[in-house]
Amino acid sequence: MSTELDLHTDLINPLDSVEEFLLSNNWVFNRMNPDELMVQVTGKTGTYRLFFLWQEDMNALQFCCQYDLIVPAANREAACRALVNLNESLWMGHFDIPQQTNIPSFRQTCLFRGASKGDSAEHIEDLVDISLAQCERYYPLFHFLAQSDALDEQNMSLAVMETVGQS
Repeated sequence: MSTELDLHTDLINPLDSVEEFLLSNNWVFNRMNPDELMVQVTGKTGTYRLFFLWQEDMNALQFCCQYDLIVPAANREAACRALVNLNESLWMGHFDIPQQTNIPSFRQTCLFRGASKGDSAEHIEDLVDISLAQCERYYPLFHFLAQSDALDEQNMSLAVMETVGQS
């Protein structure tokens, strides 16, 4: 049986690996304190704020990829229905729209107990790549929810439709 002491032996702070990953991509970031880091990146369809929060007592890294959009209160009910449908199809992470901000985001928590620095770097890269891919994939839906006054099921289903190619 593990004790609290066993859980904290040779802990790494994965934010150090996050910094290395961000530097390798030439992304400018802000490390607010030893346990929090934020970076803003531009994707193909939008701009995202990435937040990394290390919780040493749980050996867990919380990650949030936040859109640069705000869903108006009038669209909250439609947004909640859309989130249920989206989240049912996801294998990792989830989308949410906190009531305090109405800013859509994609969130994940990763456990790092027993991880080495090398393992951590690969986890971080996968975490960011998967999250940005999900955000890019569903950007049209969240943009539609943020901009549209005339929400209906047909328009919502078009916004989440998988597209092929580019115009």
